[in-house]
Amino acid sequence: MPLPPPLPVLPYRKPTRGRDYWVLDDVLPDPDAVRERCLAKDDWTEGYPHKPESWPGLRAMPGLEPAELALVERLVRKSTGAPKIWAERPGGGGTFNHNCVQVVGEGESEPRPHTDSRSLCRYAAVLYLNPKVPKDCGTSFYRQSLPGGALGGNQVIAPHNNLVDALGTRFVAPDSFTEDVRVPHRANRLLLYSANLIHSATGYWGQTLEEKRMTAVFFWKA
Repeated sequence: MPLPPPLPVLPYRKPTRGRDYWVLDDVLPDPDAVRERCLAKDDWTEGYPHKPESWPGLRAMPGLEPAELALVERLVRKSTGAPKIWAERPGGGGTFNHNCVQVVGEGESEPRPHTDSRSLCRYAAVLYLNPKVPKDCGTSFYRQSLPGGALGGNQVIAPHNNLVDALGTRFVAPDSFTEDVRVPHRANRLLLYSANLIHSATGYWGQTLEEKRMTAVFFWKA
């Protein structure tokens, strides 16, 4: 059986705090109230393993109320220097999970290195909402792991839109990526980053809704 052709090698840019990602702590004035509101939701959309979906856990929108979201967006503009940010609406009426609460437990997924769509966002962010999750359930940035032990790149640039476009396939070997930079989980921390960098949740945690890794995710154009 012939070997699959080698994957394209992406450009590399070392994820650097203050340039490619920003770690903002103690973001919300009352994170407990936000968490309680999310725990009380009864309109969750179910993914794997509850339903035969490609995405894991539970999702519900919106995550933050308008005043809370406005506070976060002020911090994003200040951190990035972007004079204006906005949530792009995808064409065709598709669902766009901006300001979306995601709850994923242990065993419901593994790290899945990916990039976000360049057509939909320049910056993405994750807000950690569960104070009782281990620090190794934060977010990691990855780069390519090439045959022979060489390291490849970590970002998707024009003309490609996402990692699948750039690699030419959705199916890659499990050892195609290696962790490069890890940002620990901390409740009420906002991790903001350039959306074209390869990234993933580092790990998941918990068995019940109250225990599981709970985050709100955001995607902005600028």
